[in-house]
Amino acid sequence: MAGICDGRVVIITGAGRGIGKAHALEFARQGAKVVVNDIGAEVDGTGSSTGPAGEVVDEIRAMGGEAVANGDDVSDWEGAQRLINTAIETFGTLDVLVNNAGILRDRMLINMTDAEWDAVIRVHLRGTFAPTRWAANYWRERSKAGQENDARIINTASASGIFGNVGQSNYGAAKAGIAAFTIITSQELSRYGVTVNAIAPAALTRMTANLGFAPSEPAKPEEFDAFAPENVSPLVAWIGSSESKGITGRVFDVVGGHIDVAEGWHAGPSIDKNDRWTVEELSGLIPDLVAKAAKNADMSGRIPG
Repeated sequence: MAGICDGRVVIITGAGRGIGKAHALEFARQGAKVVVNDIGAEVDGTGSSTGPAGEVVDEIRAMGGEAVANGDDVSDWEGAQRLINTAIETFGTLDVLVNNAGILRDRMLINMTDAEWDAVIRVHLRGTFAPTRWAANYWRERSKAGQENDARIINTASASGIFGNVGQSNYGAAKAGIAAFTIITSQELSRYGVTVNAIAPAALTRMTANLGFAPSEPAKPEEFDAFAPENVSPLVAWIGSSESKGITGRVFDVVGGHIDVAEGWHAGPSIDKNDRWTVEELSGLIPDLVAKAAKNADMSGRIPG
């Protein structure tokens, strides 16, 4: 199999189902050798099974591609290291890491438990950090040895994190953290030939089936299904290729056939007294300053009005 990622070695976390599975199959179609990571857990992170990852590997091999399954927990420090080593020991190197694994434990803040908070933060935020850290260490050592890298890290943020969504303070906080993590690590790793970008995808999967953003009726076979997970993966495969060199520190919104570059926090209207403000002065100025500022974007990423 030959394509835009021909010969590249790719790790995809949470690749047993949904968007992760679509990524794995697309990378394989584009010629990549794929490490399919998945612990086979339920949507809330409970339980485990080796089945889903193995089934995706079988599907890739049936296509004529190369793949291997990995069942390590990406939020576990040693497990994340084993995951990176799986790629290197099996295929000889690592070119792309796609951090996709995640869970949901949605709850309104006043009802959320610390366990529900910790579980989501651990899988998403620590589960992005740990594999990235070990992959970065590998690429740094290669660079120090005089070898050139053309490496990619692709993280998974969310509209819940960069725009906000009621009932997802844990998930949104983790995803916002991943967006910031993406920007910072892109600055740190550029010297080693590594780019770091993120996607904020929208697709209908078992994780999102109860969120109510997709049509109540599925698309007909002859119609374009705007919420199919497979719509997200061509962008991810392109970012994972050599063609994306020079693009780093960006977050892309992607749903259906729509792609945009999300623009992060930036300074808006301002005032400067060149001295310390008094509380009384601010009472008359801050409301006016806020009134001049753009409203926060909604879940579509658009500014109302």
